Amino acid sequence: MTIIAVTGHMDLTDTSTALVREALRETLKPYADGRLTGVSCLAKGADALFAEVVLELGGRLVAVIPSQDYRQNKVKPDHAETFDRLTSAADEVLVLPHETADRSAYEDANRTLLRRADRLVAVWNGEPPTGKGGGTADTVLEAREAGLPVEVVWPEGAARRR
Repeated sequence: MTIIAVTGHMDLTDTSTALVREALRETLKPYADGRLTGVSCLAKGADALFAEVVLELGGRLVAVIPSQDYRQNKVKPDHAETFDRLTSAADEVLVLPHETADRSAYEDANRTLLRRADRLVAVWNGEPPTGKGGGTADTVLEAREAGLPVEVVWPEGAARRR
């Protein structure tokens, strides 16, 4: 069994969504032997695209929800249907004990992803951490420090909303 976690940007442009989905499909396809498990926080953007591709390839999905109020307070209406569908499709839903979704909840969620994974897929434009903590670059650095293999997915033409 191969357990792959995801980290990535939430603010992908509409054009980037299809590019990233295809790049994730190509990245995960070699692991789609019936023993792929994907670990994701199911956030809008990279996390949800990754989860959808894992399921499409016949993999198991483990959802890591950062806090008890995450669905209610952080999932925007335009992502709610996708979030609920992916949560329902997950083999395991792990809701972390944090009451509110804040930086420490996100950092804990990222650490949980990394602890559970054999490797990390990062939908990341390569920019350094913002200093806020819990972001994509922070998670990539943490994974590399822990010796976890990291595969960066950022297809040509991908962009973030500005």
